[in-house]
Formats: sequence, C-alpha cells, structure tokens
Amino acid sequence: MGILKYAFGAGYRRFYDNISGIAESEKKNRFLLLADAAFCTLRYGSGLTDYLNYEFWKRSAKERRQYVTIRTQDGFYKKVSPPEYKTTFTVKPNFLRVFRDYVKRGYVAPGFPDEGGDLTEFLRNNSVFMQKPVDGLGGHDVKKVSAADISSPEEYYAYLKENRLFVEQYITQHEKMASLCDKSVNTIRVMTSSVTGVPEIVCSFLRVGNGSCEVDNFHGGGMAAAVDEETGTVHGQAIDKAMSRFDRHPVSEVLFDGFQIPYWDEVKRLVCEAALIEPRIMMIGWDVAITPDGPLFVEANRRPGFDAVQVIAGRGRMDIVKKALDGLKKRK
Repeated sequence: MGILKYAFGAGYRRFYDNISGIAESEKKNRFLLLADAAFCTLRYGSGLTDYLNYEFWKRSAKERRQYVTIRTQDGFYKKVSPPEYKTTFTVKPNFLRVFRDYVKRGYVAPGFPDEGGDLTEFLRNNSVFMQKPVDGLGGHDVKKVSAADISSPEEYYAYLKENRLFVEQYITQHEKMASLCDKSVNTIRVMTSSVTGVPEIVCSFLRVGNGSCEVDNFHGGGMAAAVDEETGTVHGQAIDKAMSRFDRHPVSEVLFDGFQIPYWDEVKRLVCEAALIEPRIMMIGWDVAITPDGPLFVEANRRPGFDAVQVIAGRGRMDIVKKALDGLKKRK
C-alpha cells in the first residue's frame, strides 16, 4: 500500500502523458522510463511528481540519493515536526493567535474561542481584506474581498463559520517587493532548523506571483528564485511549477538576479526569534512579507516542502536533512 500511495499520488494518467512527452523530446523509450520511475519509487521513495520535478531520468544513482523524496520527507518530519503539535501551524487562526506579535495584523475567525475581533468593526475599518480557508494549503481558495460587497455582516459571519473561512487585514507590501509583481503579495520562504536549540536559517527563496493571480505560491501558479541566506540577494533565474525559467519577471520585467530583499537583517532576526516559540516543531518554513515598516509573517508551515528548494537549486538537498538529524541525535 505504501508503494501505491507514493507512486500514484500525482495521478497516473497525467504522469503517463508527461512521460510520453519526455520520451519524445529526449528520444528515450517510454516504457523504460516508466520502469525507471517504478524503480525510483522502490529504491528512493520518490513519488511521480518527484520523478518529474527532479528530472530523475537524467540523474545518476549518486545524484538521486541526494534528493529529499516524498518518503524521505515524511519520515524526516515525523522526527522533527511531530504531528501531535501540528495545529499551531495547520490551523491558521491558531497561528495568528500564537504569533500575534509577528503577524502584526488583525483578523476575525468565526467559531474559534479567540475570534480575533468583531467582524462588523473589522469590515468598517478594512475596505479591502483577505478571505482564507482555516486549514488550506498552497494558496488555494485565498481571495481578496471588498467590504463594500458585504451587505450583511451577520450573514457573512455565518457564511465564514459554515465554510471554515476567516478574514484578515490585507498586507501592504514594500514598494520594492511590489515592483516585482503588484498583483500579489510577494513573500520569502525562509526555512529554519532549531534541532540543536539554537535556530539557524537553512535555506530561503523568493516567491513571486506570475501577474495573473493574487497568490505567489509556487504550487498556485507563482514562481520562485533562490535567495542568499546571508545577504538577502536573489541569485539566478526564477522558475515556475512548469519548469519554465525566467531572467526577468514576465510582466514587470524586473531582473531577478541581484534583486535585494529589503530589511533582510530584520527578516533573519524575526524567523530565528519566532522559531523558539513552539520548540517541539523544530523545522519550520516561514512565509515572510516585507512591508514599508519591516517584515511580518503571512503564515508558516511545519512541513515545508523540499520540491521548490531542490528545483531551484538544481540538486538534491539531503544535506539539510542529514544535518538536522545529526543535530537531533546530539541533542538527545
């Protein structure tokens, strides 16, 4: 059952079509590629999306072993991010409450013990705001709403509660971040490890909307580019989920390579300080927005994916996992 779970997680029909396209473009045998994908599932624990995202048909055995596949990732997070403590991060109103000093914005979550505020007052004070699922992933079902479109706060409150939705203040981003793409709030994913008790940044990358949607998420149509952890400077090209690469943003034409993230020193302090608030979750992916007044959290993920990290790097990042597990052993 485990093999089937990994192998068919992405949908076999779509995978088969992708493999057929690869076989044609790379002049390879389609059935040998399918057999190789099945072998990689057994040997490396890769899912179908892993095989495609990491271009495993091009990789040597040594290179494949360096990738954090879905099976490796699942086992890793059971050790460093135990599921019994997950709701601080997976239930977004919980995150907003616990990290209130770091999100720096108001919200209303109908049906929660701490709703965050009064909806009528919230609508009065926020002409535009964001509506989000309580426990959504990947930027799905996130949308910008105008208060003028809400005719009855009472009915809207009931709608939010029934559909497990909440509202939060819209984030006004720094003009430099908006210059990349003004249709979305463009963020930086910063992954921290605190397995030794001392937080450190292990990787970071910029996430930018593609200009046609209101989210910057890599899985929601956005693109990503590597960020130097020390300087906050973007380096190299941006890449999207379709593996298209961009020197410049396709709409704004801003050059990615060399782009400097504002307030980077403050970003580093913010994530390392917050990483110790819930010490039982030792690996966290923070989504950081940059406002005119400095950085704040949009949200955080207790199981940050390795796909964007490894696709951007063009190599496996098993080094992150090994270092964290070594630190965990020493701590025990």
